[in-house]
Amino acid sequence: MEEATVDNKEPEATGDGASQQARQPDPLDQLRIERDGLKAERDEIKELLLRRQAEFDNFRKRTEKERSEYVQYAGTEIVREVLPVLDDFERALKVAGASSDYTRGVEMIYNRLYDTLKKQGLEPVESVGKPFDPHLHQAIERVESKDKADGTILEEFQRGYNFKGKLLRPSMVKVAVKS
Repeated sequence: MEEATVDNKEPEATGDGASQQARQPDPLDQLRIERDGLKAERDEIKELLLRRQAEFDNFRKRTEKERSEYVQYAGTEIVREVLPVLDDFERALKVAGASSDYTRGVEMIYNRLYDTLKKQGLEPVESVGKPFDPHLHQAIERVESKDKADGTILEEFQRGYNFKGKLLRPSMVKVAVKS
């Protein structure tokens, strides 16, 4: 009869059932953990996306600025190459002795070339009578002078030019020095 009583015995609620429940996590808790992990991953991906969008936007702006500057100053080198021709015309106009028709023809060509370059952004640097500025002028000669202030430009040997606001070539000048 003991066997019959053993079979009819119910499991004890001491601790075995509770420990089995503790070992198996609640499915709701598992879903919460998975959800939190997915939220963290989503936030990480969002942050990465925002960073990449900002980097791309900065790249686009930088490239546009560089392209704009390139287009704006693309003519700089050709203008720099043409300046000696402009200088030659100025020297030719200072020389006397040619016929008036020839001089007038050279003057017309010079004016047309100068006006074309001016429309593109070429601006002469004013020098004679101005104070010497090492950012705009290159001193070729220094001459003692009692009637001019120290550092005043007395003569311009070669005109300097700005191109669209940037110095293209400094003026070569003679500068007064107090004696």
